Amino acid sequence: MKPLSRPSAIAVFVALLVWMLATRFKHFGDVLHLPDASMAVFFLGGLYLRRHLLFGVFMALAVVLDWVSISYAGVSDFCVTVAYSFLLPAYAVLWYAGRQYAAHLQGSAGSLIGAFGVALLAATLSFAISNGAFYWFGGRYAAPHVSEYVARLWQWGPLFVRTTLSYIGAALVLHKLLGWLMQSHTHQGVQA
Repeated sequence: MKPLSRPSAIAVFVALLVWMLATRFKHFGDVLHLPDASMAVFFLGGLYLRRHLLFGVFMALAVVLDWVSISYAGVSDFCVTVAYSFLLPAYAVLWYAGRQYAAHLQGSAGSLIGAFGVALLAATLSFAISNGAFYWFGGRYAAPHVSEYVARLWQWGPLFVRTTLSYIGAALVLHKLLGWLMQSHTHQGVQA
């Protein structure tokens, strides 16, 4: 896929920004809280926006939202340990996997399935990094060992990866629909 036009890139940036704001911060309470879309936002940001600077912007936004959630919204700081710094490589895996695949993204079903497959691998690796760092370096477990880590990985990994893939799948369907609408609109304009 060729890089987005400036107006399209701004629209995608704003949509991803709003998506992260709406799902990472529990400002509407538990009843209206959607699962965190941060992992999907980082993959899609790499896929569509690509710029290194924007990775930094979304990384800073994630940290600020966590700080506000903990400082002002009563969210527990249990997960904020030295391992929190491993979110940088965990999110970088997602961003740069999307960025790497961007040249292959087209409107075809095969291309979209490929993007979904790359997202599956990236989300799995990203979760393993963040979860592993928390387990091994977070200081919350007195005697960490491999079998307990694997059990926790299997307990939480499928949920996080499934949530991420659900969001990415919806975004890829939207990609296909928008491509189809634009092609249809262009085709109608040629006939007129």
